[in-house]
Amino acid sequence: MRKIVIFGAGRIGRSFIGQIFSRGGYEVVFIDINKKLTNLLNKHNSYKVIIKGKKEEILTIKNVRAIHFNDKQLIIKEILSTTILAVSAGQAALPAILPYIAESLNTRYKTAPDSALDIIIAENMRNGAGYFRDELHRILGKNFPADRMAGLIETSIGKMVPFMTGEDLRKDPLQIFAESYNTLILDKKGFRNPIPDLSWLSPKDNMKAWVDRKSFIHNLGHAASAYTGFVKHPGKTYLFEILEDQYIRNLVRSTMLESAEILLRLYPAEFSMTELEEHTDDLIHRFRNRALKDTVFRVGCDLTRKLGPDDRMVSPIREALHLCLPYEKILFALVYGFYFRKKDHEGKYHPADESFYKYFTPDIEKLITEICKFDPENEKPIILKAKEYCKEINRRYQPEILIY
Repeated sequence: MRKIVIFGAGRIGRSFIGQIFSRGGYEVVFIDINKKLTNLLNKHNSYKVIIKGKKEEILTIKNVRAIHFNDKQLIIKEILSTTILAVSAGQAALPAILPYIAESLNTRYKTAPDSALDIIIAENMRNGAGYFRDELHRILGKNFPADRMAGLIETSIGKMVPFMTGEDLRKDPLQIFAESYNTLILDKKGFRNPIPDLSWLSPKDNMKAWVDRKSFIHNLGHAASAYTGFVKHPGKTYLFEILEDQYIRNLVRSTMLESAEILLRLYPAEFSMTELEEHTDDLIHRFRNRALKDTVFRVGCDLTRKLGPDDRMVSPIREALHLCLPYEKILFALVYGFYFRKKDHEGKYHPADESFYKYFTPDIEKLITEICKFDPENEKPIILKAKEYCKEINRRYQPEILIY
């Protein structure tokens, strides 16, 4: 039987990557740091994905097992007996995962030099293949034939998977909720072995364009919804509640379309404005999925990353500056993000945001230059516009935290 090894048995690993490969006839071997989770997967050898929409659907994902992350030698043995691997554990886990992959590649090269390993990088990052390649060369040396032994396959993960509540997990600690969207966009050129014949895979030639489409429109739209919506409706819990507000919905849509114009200028051969507008409207429709119960907290949290220099808000602004295109709506949504203070269902902030809030200063110039990394001298207009937007937000909504 064909097999895939997946680092990360979390939301995307189980609801998306594991789900489509299991349904496509693969044995799925998860690797995770959560001992309780790996034990349960080994006990049941299956789990349920609950598709949330107008009509609920239950998928039973079978033929799965798991290995705890600390069992290094067993993990390497499993990797050596497959030609395809996926990583869906979050960027913070990559420094711990890559040495395992490097060691398995080194052994593979010595024992089966003609057998490449394809690595699906199911992470929300730009230039994931470049990062993996640099790290593999750093660990294995510049002379190691990483490009021949490892297919580094970037993806665009568009599936929305909400956090599970404690009550949901008590009912079934292995179940996971997800939307019905089930297309995995990935880099056709990254494969070293034949591309798996699965109907849910959508290989693309120009993967950078599709990674940017996810970041510039989907991720940006999510963030714009959470940040603008929180300031106007701080008591709302779910994303669909915020997007019932026509003003917020129009604001988010216009922000996404401003970013779509930037994307179109970058990749005129890949997209049309009609396609990007249809994609935007479809995303807003999916964001409003009441059954999914995606929270404002999940969509907006992790501010240092989401407002950082290489992520969903700053990246399109930088491209707009280079292309002399409008970016003001995106910048306005970004400034709203500095006011974001949403807590989860247990009344807690996201762990990564605790340090952001301790660092927080009402000085917008410091936030723009130190969090977003805009240059205080060469990009002064950004700072001046951000200050004007703060004045407008402070005047219109009188938020608990004022920024100047």
